[in-house]
Amino acid sequence: MQQYPGAQPPRSHKYLVRDRIFGIGDDYWIEDEHGRRAFLVDGKALRLRETFELKDPERRVLITIRKKMLALRDTMTIERDDAALATIKRKRLSLLRNHFRVELVDGTQLDVSGKILDREFAIEYDGELLAEISRRWLTVRDTYAVNVVRDDADPALLIAIAVCVIRLAERERGED
Repeated sequence: MQQYPGAQPPRSHKYLVRDRIFGIGDDYWIEDEHGRRAFLVDGKALRLRETFELKDPERRVLITIRKKMLALRDTMTIERDDAALATIKRKRLSLLRNHFRVELVDGTQLDVSGKILDREFAIEYDGELLAEISRRWLTVRDTYAVNVVRDDADPALLIAIAVCVIRLAERERGED
């Protein structure tokens, strides 16, 4: 998986993400495995659709996540520098209920599969593991880890993908 302009090199490989990331107006820090602030989640209040920004420690916007309003299936978009970066939706014709497809603007496709609602799943590119999402490493309630496996992967993008598929799976199950 390629690096994208504006992507920050990872300081760590494991990031701790608080559940219920889509709280309206909630701002909080995603920390690395050493307790250092890695990304700021800026929940945008008073918007017509779900939106939040993922910022670096200097509060520069790295990623914007939005729920796509007019789509046949629940879809979320990830943007960087006000340009589309990826679209995420449930994979069609999949026997696995917990299987999502991420399509990057360059045509690259990533697969996300596993137990999404249990926070036990993987993000892969062409059969190669990019990140593992899991609670099993943690004792902190309502937190899961995004373990970025590849050094050249974009941690902000992988965190955004994890957040999106969890949100889509929750919406599908009726958790709003």
